[in-house]
Amino acid sequence: MTDRTTPAESEPTGPPATEAESAPAGSQREHGEAGSAAESAREQAASAEGGDETPAPETFDSPEAGESKLSDSATVRTGHRKVSPTQMLQRVLLPRAEDPLDARPLYLDEPSEVSQRATVLSRRSVRIPSNSRVSFASYFNAFPASYWKRWTRLDEVVLRLKARGSGRLDVYRSKPDGDVVHLEGTRVSSPKSWRWLEFRISLKPFEDGGWIWFDLFTNDGELEIDEAAWTTDLALPRQRVVVGTTTMRPADCVQTLCTLGEDSQVLDLVERVVVADQGGQKIRETEGFDEAARRIGDKLHVIEQPNLGGSGGFTRVMYEGVYNSDAEQVMLFDDDIALEPDGVLRANAFARASVRPVIVGGHMLNLQARSRLHTMGEVVDLGAAMWRAAPGAATDHDFAAYPLRKSSKLHKLIHSTYNGWWMCLFPREVIENTGLPLPLFLKWDDAEYHVRAGEYGYPTVSLPGAAVWHMPWTDKNDATDWTAYFHTRNRLILAALHSPDSVRGNLLKQSFKLTLRHLFSMEYSTVAIQLKAVEDFLNGPQGLFESLRTALPEVRRIREDYDDARTYSSAGELPPPTADPIMAERLLDPPVRTSRIARRASKALLHNLKQPSAEARRRPQLNIPSQSARWFLLGALDSATVSTADGSGTAFRRRDPEEFRRLGLRAVADYRRLVREWPRLREAYRSALPELTSPESWKQMYE
Repeated sequence: MTDRTTPAESEPTGPPATEAESAPAGSQREHGEAGSAAESAREQAASAEGGDETPAPETFDSPEAGESKLSDSATVRTGHRKVSPTQMLQRVLLPRAEDPLDARPLYLDEPSEVSQRATVLSRRSVRIPSNSRVSFASYFNAFPASYWKRWTRLDEVVLRLKARGSGRLDVYRSKPDGDVVHLEGTRVSSPKSWRWLEFRISLKPFEDGGWIWFDLFTNDGELEIDEAAWTTDLALPRQRVVVGTTTMRPADCVQTLCTLGEDSQVLDLVERVVVADQGGQKIRETEGFDEAARRIGDKLHVIEQPNLGGSGGFTRVMYEGVYNSDAEQVMLFDDDIALEPDGVLRANAFARASVRPVIVGGHMLNLQARSRLHTMGEVVDLGAAMWRAAPGAATDHDFAAYPLRKSSKLHKLIHSTYNGWWMCLFPREVIENTGLPLPLFLKWDDAEYHVRAGEYGYPTVSLPGAAVWHMPWTDKNDATDWTAYFHTRNRLILAALHSPDSVRGNLLKQSFKLTLRHLFSMEYSTVAIQLKAVEDFLNGPQGLFESLRTALPEVRRIREDYDDARTYSSAGELPPPTADPIMAERLLDPPVRTSRIARRASKALLHNLKQPSAEARRRPQLNIPSQSARWFLLGALDSATVSTADGSGTAFRRRDPEEFRRLGLRAVADYRRLVREWPRLREAYRSALPELTSPESWKQMYE
C-alpha cells in the first residue's frame, strides 16, 4: 500500500466546485468541454494563490434527496475530506506483485495493446500511459451498487481519489440489463502536484441491479491515480472481526496467513486470527509460519485439536469468536485459498452498514484459472435437497474473455440463500441466535447453517468483489471418493431438518438413479459407502458427535476392499488395453431421449448381470479419461482404467456381477426403509437440533 503523501504535496488548493460545475449527469456534455474549462481556470487560480500551501480540509454538503427529477444523481468536487477507517467501503486495488497475469482482468479492463496498458506502481496506485483508455469496470474495482442499496442504509456512495498528470476521469453506471450510463466526469490537468477528486453518486436507480465504475482517458500525457476508494459519509459503527480457518494443509494455510498479515489496514479490523490445526503436520512446524506469526503478531491464536473435519474446525473458530471474544463479527475462510485481503474489509463494511444483520458471503474464483468466477450466487433448493446456482446467476464466468461492461448477465441483483465457507462473515447476533453448526464432519454443514439462519430471519448476501481463489470442484473426486459418504448422509440430515415432507419422493428417485449410475460405472466402493451413509442416517442423530472421530476411519476401511478405490500413478503401470479406442468413441454418444436412455440402461443392466471375460480381470478393455467416464460407456464394458479428476492417477475398475447384485438388493431395502421411516426420522432430527448445535455440546467435544 502506497504511503500517503504529505498534505503540502497532496491537498487541494482550489475553492469548492460551484453548483453549475457539479450539476447532475446529463446537464453537461459527455466530454465535459465547459466543465474542463472551469477546472482549468480553478487550477490556474489555485496556482496563483500559492498552491504549495496546505489548506484546511474542505467539507461538502451532499445534495438533498429529491433535488433532481432524474433518478441518476452524480456530482464531482475538487477537494478532500478526511475519511475515517469506518467510512471505507471498498478500496480500489491493483494486482499484487506475486499474482499471475491472468488475475489482472479482475482489477483492470485495459486495451489489448501492451503499449497502452497501465503500469501498476503499488496496490493502490497506477499510471496510465499517453493515448490510452483504462477502465476500472472490473470485478474487484467496480462498486456493486445494487447490493448496497438493497441491504444497507446507504443512499449514496462517494468515490474519492487523488490524481496527477493530464487526462480525463469519467464515472459510469450500469442498468440491470448491462446497459451503460455516463454519470459525471472531469478533466485532470495537474502534471506536478496531486489533485483530490470526489464523486458522489446516488444509489437510487439500483433497485434491481447495476454497478458503478470509472474510466481514465489520456491524450498526450500520462495520468496517475492513488488511494482511490468507494466511501460513505455515514458514521458507521466500528466492529471488530475474528477471522479464522481450520487446516489440514499447513503449507497452504501459512501462505494465506502471510497474505492477511501484509495488509495493515485490514489487520486493524481484526481482533484475533484463529487457526484450528487438525493435521498430522502441525502448522507451527511448517516453513514460513514464523514469518506469518511475525506479521500478525499476538492476534494469532493456533489451537491444536483432533481432526474433527471442516465442521469441527470452523465451529471452533465460531466458538472462539463468540464465546471467548468480544468481537462483533466472525469470518471463516478455507485454508487452501489465495486471499484478496480487501475482501475482509468489504465484508466487514457491508455488515456494519446493513439495515439488519446479514451473513456476508464471498465469491469463489478459480485458483487454477484466476480470471474465472465460480458463480454470482447459490441457493439451496429444499424441494430437491440440493444446492445450485441462484436464479439468474452467471456461472463459470471468465472476465479475461468477457469483461464486466460487456457481460449483461453480471449486472442483475442476485438473491442467494447459501454461501460456501471458502469465505463467509457472520455477525455475532446471527451465531448467538442460530446456534453453532451441526457436527457433520464436512459437506453440507455450511448449507444447513445458512438455511437454518434464514429460518431465524438472517438472510445471506453473496457480495460481489469480496472473493477468494479456491480449487474448482471439477478437479475433485468428491462425488465418488470417501467424501461421498458425507455428501449422502448430510444431505439427508438437511432434508429431514428443513425440507417439506414431499422431498422423500425426490430423494428416492434421485438416490436410486445415482446408485444405478455408480453400479453401471463399476464404482462399487462409492455405492457401499453411500449405503452406509443411508443406514447411519436411519440410526438417528444420537451418534453424530461420536461420528466426528469414527466415521472417516470406518469409511476408509470399507473402501480398502474395492478395486475402484485403489489408485495407480498411471495407466502405464497396468497392461495395455485390449479394445480399440474407436469402441469408446462409438459408445460415448450420450442418450438424450427417454426411450434411448431406457434402452441403454436395460442393456447395461443385462450386461452387468453376466460374467465378465477372464482376460478383463487382468487387462483393461479401455483407458478412459475422467471426463469420459460416463455410465453408458462403462456400463457396456468388463473393465477399464479411469483417471482421477485432477489427472494425478488412475483406478482399474473391474466388473463384478455378484457385488452388483448384492449392492443393488441392499440399496432397494435401504431406500424402502428410508421412505417408510421418513416421518419418524424428521421428528427425531428436528428434536435433536438444539442440543446438537449448542455451545455446551461443542464445548464438551473440544475438552
